[in-house]
Amino acid sequence: MTLWIVLALMTGAALLAALWPLRRRSATAAAEIDGDTAVYRDQLQEIERDLAAGSLGVSEAAAARIEVSRRLLAAEEAASSGTGDAATHRQIGAKNPGRTRRLSAAIAAIVLTFGVAGLYLTLGSPDLPGQPLAERMAKARGDAGSIEALFKRVEGHLAQHPEDGRGWEVIAPVYMRLGRYADAVKARANALRLLGPTAQRQADLGEALIAAENGVVTAQAKEALDAAIRLDPRNVSARFYEGLAAEQDGNHEEAARIWRALLAEAPEEEEWAGFVRQALARVESSGTAPAPTPSTGAPNAPSTSAPPQEQMIRAMVERLAARLQQDGSDADGWVRLLRSYLVLGESEKARATVTDARRALKSEPEKLRRFEEGAKSLGIDG
Repeated sequence: MTLWIVLALMTGAALLAALWPLRRRSATAAAEIDGDTAVYRDQLQEIERDLAAGSLGVSEAAAARIEVSRRLLAAEEAASSGTGDAATHRQIGAKNPGRTRRLSAAIAAIVLTFGVAGLYLTLGSPDLPGQPLAERMAKARGDAGSIEALFKRVEGHLAQHPEDGRGWEVIAPVYMRLGRYADAVKARANALRLLGPTAQRQADLGEALIAAENGVVTAQAKEALDAAIRLDPRNVSARFYEGLAAEQDGNHEEAARIWRALLAEAPEEEEWAGFVRQALARVESSGTAPAPTPSTGAPNAPSTSAPPQEQMIRAMVERLAARLQQDGSDADGWVRLLRSYLVLGESEKARATVTDARRALKSEPEKLRRFEEGAKSLGIDG
C-alpha cells in the first residue's frame, strides 16, 4: 500500500509540473510555434521508439514524455491564443482560448496518469519483495569474488586457451585438494609438456598418478619419479615415493634404505621428516628390513598409528570401494581396488572384493574377463 501512495504522489507532482505552464500564455511567433509543435511531436514518437527498443527505461521515458508534453502543450496554447495558425485561432482560439487550454490539460492528465500506470503494471513487478543492497550487488557481479567463481574462471580460461601452461600448473594443486585426481594428472601432464621438464614437475606428476590409482605406484608413476630423480637426485617427494614403490614391490629393505638416506639429509625441523620416520617404522616393523644402526642417524618412530601417507591411501581406497558399490560396472576399478587391498595387506577385504566384482560383472562377460585377467596378474586365480 505504501508503494502505491508514493507512486500516486509522484504522479501528482509530475502532472502539476506538466500542467502548470498551461496557465500562462506564450508570445512566440506563429512560424516558430508551428515548428516547435512539430519538433515536440517528433520527440514524443522518438521516446516511444526508444522505449520499445529497450534503450530507454520506463521511468526515464515517463519523465521525458512529461517534459516534452509540457512543451508541446505550451506551444499549442500559444497557437490557440492568437499567435498560432490564423484559421485555428478564428475557429477555436478566438472564441475561447481558455477552453482549449483546459481541454489540453485534461487530455494530458488522463493520458499521463493511465499511460504511466499501465506501463508500470505491464513492465514492473510491484509484488516482488525488497532485496538488500549487498544481495543485489553480489547478484550483479555474479559472486565474482568467491573462490568457486575464481576456480570456474580459471577452468573456463583453460578451456579456451589449453596451451596456457602456467594456468595448468596453478590449477593442478587445487584438483589434488578437491580429490579430482584424474583432472590433476591431466593438468600436471599439460604443465610438464608446455613448460618443460623439471624435477618437481615430474615428481608432481608421479604423485598425481599415484593418487589416481588409490595410492598404488604404477609403472607410469615410477617412470615420472625416476625422471625427477635423474634431474635432481635430492628431490624429496620423488625419493619418498620411490621408497613407497619399493615397499609395494615387497622390497622392504630397499624402501628402508631409501628412507634412511632421506632422513640422514633432512634438517630436524622439516615437517616431512616425521612422515618418512613413520613410513620407515612401518617397514622395519614388518621384520624384513634390518633396524638402523646408531650410525645411520635415523630416529626410531612408533608404529602404533598409521602415518598420514597411509591414512591418505586408505581414504582413497574407501572412496573407490564406495563408488564401486554404487556402480559396479567398472572392471578396471575393481582391479585397482583389489590391488590396493593387497598392498595394504587387507587379505579379507581382497577376497571380498573378488566376490563382489564377480557378482557385479556376471552379466557383462567382457568386463568380467578383464577383471579375471587383472586378478590373475595380481596372483588371484580361481
